[in-house]
Amino acid sequence: MKQRLQKLISGAGLASRRAAEEMIRAGRVTVNGAPAGLGDSADPEEDDVRLDGQSLRQPRRRRYIVLNKPRGYVTTMKDDRGRPTVAELTADAGGRLYPVGRLDMDSEGLLILTDDGDAANALMHPSHQVDKVYTVFVQGEDIPGSLARLRAMDSLEGEPIARPTVSLIERRGTGAEVQIVIHEGKNRQIRRMCAACGLHVSRLVRIAEGPVTLGGLPAGKWRPMTADEISYIQKFKIDHLKA
Repeated sequence: MKQRLQKLISGAGLASRRAAEEMIRAGRVTVNGAPAGLGDSADPEEDDVRLDGQSLRQPRRRRYIVLNKPRGYVTTMKDDRGRPTVAELTADAGGRLYPVGRLDMDSEGLLILTDDGDAANALMHPSHQVDKVYTVFVQGEDIPGSLARLRAMDSLEGEPIARPTVSLIERRGTGAEVQIVIHEGKNRQIRRMCAACGLHVSRLVRIAEGPVTLGGLPAGKWRPMTADEISYIQKFKIDHLKA
């Protein structure tokens, strides 16, 4: 099946799509021996696509890991402000990996990293509605009322959102521990939703994304994904490439 060249290069884990476009413009990409142009497509099973003379058909073993991100780390591979990054926590994972989605600096928990660009794009696409499960510690003057408003939310600052699933785990006076499940991944979405309902978030931990769970993984540590977790991601990847 033919695909745009920048998508093929990104899917091979060699560069982002934007960087791949620059490679094509620079004449570094050929298809069946001829220089490729921006906008060209190729079938990876039929055509000989090469970057700097190296075939994209060469098998590469993709890597998928789960990190328990601690508070205080930014979800990026490099930070111009010198803040600690998740790259520092995964430096021993073997090669450059990229985070799938984000957790803000003050949030903790499950973060998937991979060198499989197509899998990452598929997981982040909102149409797939992957459940993201969070344990959230909140404070508020009217916990029952605030949680009721949170459950009924279908817009955030004027933008439509899917209603979250909200379960009370434990009530502690003016505080509570709740579980919140959302599908989207808007910037600081849960914190903004809670604030709109009169709740202050004191701690936020992502514990699951689809069937991928944090389990007992210690903060700051990573683990390889299981075969079942990788199969789950691959299914999304295949469906996304067919779309």
